[in-house]
Amino acid sequence: MRRTNPVVLSRRKVLGGLASAGGMLLAGCSKDLPPTYGNVLRMGDVLTYRAQRVLLPVHRSVREYSHRDITSIPAIGTTDPADPHQETYNAEQGAIYERLRSGGFADWRLSIEGRVARPASYSLGDLQRFPARTQITKHTCEEGWSAIAEWTGVPLRNVLQAVGALPEARFVNFYAYDNNPDSIDMLDALHPQTILAYGMNGRALPVGHGAPLRVRVETQLGYKSVKFLRRIVIANEFDDMGKLGLIQNGWSWYAGI
Repeated sequence: MRRTNPVVLSRRKVLGGLASAGGMLLAGCSKDLPPTYGNVLRMGDVLTYRAQRVLLPVHRSVREYSHRDITSIPAIGTTDPADPHQETYNAEQGAIYERLRSGGFADWRLSIEGRVARPASYSLGDLQRFPARTQITKHTCEEGWSAIAEWTGVPLRNVLQAVGALPEARFVNFYAYDNNPDSIDMLDALHPQTILAYGMNGRALPVGHGAPLRVRVETQLGYKSVKFLRRIVIANEFDDMGKLGLIQNGWSWYAGI
């Protein structure tokens, strides 16, 4: 009798199950997964997301580098939310950002709300009183380039613990002054290398790189590391952020690397 390799059989079952799940997702949307909009390419995005979640360790760490590896890193996308020439400029948010920047961000606050036991509003000083994490990681851009920088901030998991994220929480939605919202799932939010960064290369985070605070999602492409944070909403259902969200504009919601 021919013997089947149990490892091969296991992988076949896993991949077969993923394919079946992807097929079912074509028929409709799930509240727990990014929607397919009935689109074959979108179904592929969801299949990639589920495959990575099944086949890779939940909290696998990305490589961290030494100071001698640090390179220059360009500021791209929105580099100043107060600049009316920026593609995603919003007059109201731009004016607020300009006022906050003029005051050295002393009046800036990050509100955290939604599926939490203790909604909160943190100043930059409040966040800096959390235990800090510094990491030197590679920023991989969807445009094809990469660069290495040092980031300092508070692990997002510590902040979520402080506000009491509820057990049913599944997604973390980020809102920014440059009008570019995005979200990640709770697994990436709780990853030890996912931080709310207020420092870069030993200095305060520059405006072009998202001052006063940006998220660093080291396990995904650079565009998931939202800059110019102003608000975080914890949710138990997926939100594609409407017309402002990247997913409706052709971008993959999950950009794992």
